[in-house]
Amino acid sequence: MHSPIPGSMHIAINAQLISSEPSYRQAGVHTYSRQLVTALGELAQAGATPHRFTVFVHTPDLRAPGVELRVTSPVLERPPVRILWEQAVLPGALRAAGADLVHGLVNVLPLAAPIPGVVTVHDLSFLRLPGHFPPLKRLYLSALCRASVLRAAHIIAVSRQTASDLVHFWRVSPARVSMIPNGVDSRFRPASAQEAAAFRAAKGLPERYWLYLGTLEPRKNLTLLLEAFARWRRQAPPADQGVQLVLAGAQGWYYQAIYARAHDLGLHEAVRFPGYVADEELPDWYRAAEAFLYPSRFEGFGLPVLEAMACGAPVLCSNAAGVREVAGEAALLLPPDDAGAWVAGFTLIAGQPALRAALRAAGLARARRFSWSATAAQTLDVYAQALQNTHAARSTAR
Repeated sequence: MHSPIPGSMHIAINAQLISSEPSYRQAGVHTYSRQLVTALGELAQAGATPHRFTVFVHTPDLRAPGVELRVTSPVLERPPVRILWEQAVLPGALRAAGADLVHGLVNVLPLAAPIPGVVTVHDLSFLRLPGHFPPLKRLYLSALCRASVLRAAHIIAVSRQTASDLVHFWRVSPARVSMIPNGVDSRFRPASAQEAAAFRAAKGLPERYWLYLGTLEPRKNLTLLLEAFARWRRQAPPADQGVQLVLAGAQGWYYQAIYARAHDLGLHEAVRFPGYVADEELPDWYRAAEAFLYPSRFEGFGLPVLEAMACGAPVLCSNAAGVREVAGEAALLLPPDDAGAWVAGFTLIAGQPALRAALRAAGLARARRFSWSATAAQTLDVYAQALQNTHAARSTAR
């Protein structure tokens, strides 16, 4: 439980990255924003916090009992409009609302806000892998995230990887950073064999498929995954030739190379691209898969790995720091740049049902350590810390 906090605060939350658009925008930061807002509302309803929450969103269909929703214009789905609104309009809205603190859920604060701010930083991939981002997006993230971090009264990092990068790149004092991991929703849980078979039949999926689920973009390392899968198929025994690779998720940026590589490798019959997966279907895709694959070169927090483990899917993932933090010892960890290691991993997972069962059990146990209610409770502690930091700074200034 969070520490008792005297008094009541009015917390404003910028949740404009909660998206209703069926695209890559409904990825990890959307899930974090929606789940945190919901969990904070549940704490408020249960009387576990005296604080009041005002949440700024542009999606009218969001339901979050326990918080006040301020629904803005749907045009804020467009990034340039949202950025302008955050910096030019939101400060005035915070003043009018009488908020005590503002929380920017995704990397950015309103820099002219008249109140202290907390910012959640998900990753600094735009600094770690700059060539994997469109130039304008990289410049925006670098400038606005850095300015927000410097302005913030306190910073939330979703992993040790991100906290370390804040110190490394921007010399942030570790005392200003709290590491609070993401959670996993209770709807991500195993299904019966009959339920999984019914889902595969409904979607026209084979009995055996290996799943990747996430945005289709360069840092997810899907071209290496395709190369390793093609090499494995050339040497796989006949009993395993029916295994298909499913790369599910919305198109991000620079995704064309992924389709081109699958075509060049002659995998058009062995690889499927079902595209964007609706939120309500996510657990079913994990549950019905023989294994979940996540070769990402870099993550702040590998949320799909956690969701897959919670659904009982055996996981093979990269040993990149942000992914490894989530997986722990409950997955088969592989180097993201070694296709041969992935070929060997495929051979193990395909041919050893006992290994799949052991990874399934370990993943389920690992996933039970993460919850959105814990994320929300720790976030409340950060709000109190931020105000204490601000009051201390003002007292020192006097």
